[in-house]
Amino acid sequence: MGAGIELEDVICDFGSFRAVDRVNVTVKEGEFFSFLGPSGCGKTTILRMISGFTDPTGGVIRIGGKDMKGTRPNQRPTALIFQNLALFPLMSVADNIAFGLSVRGVDKSKCRTRADELLKLVDLPGAGDKLVSQLSGGQKQRVAIARALAVEPAVMLLDEPLSALDLKLRQHMRAELRSIQKRTGVTFIYITHDQGEALAMSDRVGVMSHGQLQQVADPREIYNQPTNGFVASFVGENNIFAGKLGAVSNGIAAFSTPHGQFRARLADGVARDETLKLYVRPEYTILSPDPGAENSLPVRVTEVSFEGNFISVHAISDSGANVAAEIRNDGAVTVPAVGATLHATFAAESAALLPDETRA
Repeated sequence: MGAGIELEDVICDFGSFRAVDRVNVTVKEGEFFSFLGPSGCGKTTILRMISGFTDPTGGVIRIGGKDMKGTRPNQRPTALIFQNLALFPLMSVADNIAFGLSVRGVDKSKCRTRADELLKLVDLPGAGDKLVSQLSGGQKQRVAIARALAVEPAVMLLDEPLSALDLKLRQHMRAELRSIQKRTGVTFIYITHDQGEALAMSDRVGVMSHGQLQQVADPREIYNQPTNGFVASFVGENNIFAGKLGAVSNGIAAFSTPHGQFRARLADGVARDETLKLYVRPEYTILSPDPGAENSLPVRVTEVSFEGNFISVHAISDSGANVAAEIRNDGAVTVPAVGATLHATFAAESAALLPDETRA
């Protein structure tokens, strides 16, 4: 079964550069937790500190309630799957899976039995005698997972393991990883810059920027109730308007912009003197020939893109505001033509006034 992980005021400096800045988070036992963020935000450094390959400059890391300070990587109840998988090409699949067990002196026949059990777990029964070179990309991913599970870790650490796969295979492996995690009960900590992966697989997501956690929440909350502009922009698309805060009533605020006066939800805990922007997602932006009762902006359609299950429409206002809207490809709505003059509208409850990212 999995173990819980606690990061308390964890810092990691490389010379004068602070890669991780006072991160506090608790990952629950048996949870699938993802650290999501752009390259260089500190998420892989966190993974390396949990696994023991990098020492924190400050703070405490606990696994299963035990302080990991001074505990070497091979003494921790963790298994790390690297981005390049690091499989041994000249070994059979079974020998790859059983490598950690054989190093620990486990009998050869028991190693093979365990390898065959894990191959069934990852839906590769009978593949033990194949060479790694005979496997597809997705099969190699499963072997790497089986090898990590062989040593019965309490925590599985995964550093962008799906980044080299094509889209269809990535989507399939998302479901496979989630299924394996649920069957084993091992705590998974997953590192990714792909919002789709994080939202689809995780129980909770921690969004990072510049070494700091911006928000920790379940995927729906991360997407629907971002705490700041960075989270809103990184997780999904947005139409963004800069402006000044006006009167607030029942959580809805007036917001004056160069493109007009709008109304939107004011995020909790926002101070009146903070710099705010209005964020509204394309799926909540409606293009209509008639102006709405509120939040209406005249625009001219500049581009229409067919995306399969939805149609993306881009437009621009006379004041220079770029607006994107998404139309479901269900035949119920007429797709506007390029050059059409319409009104972009949105409900106040569907838009949010948010500060920029949290920075120390």
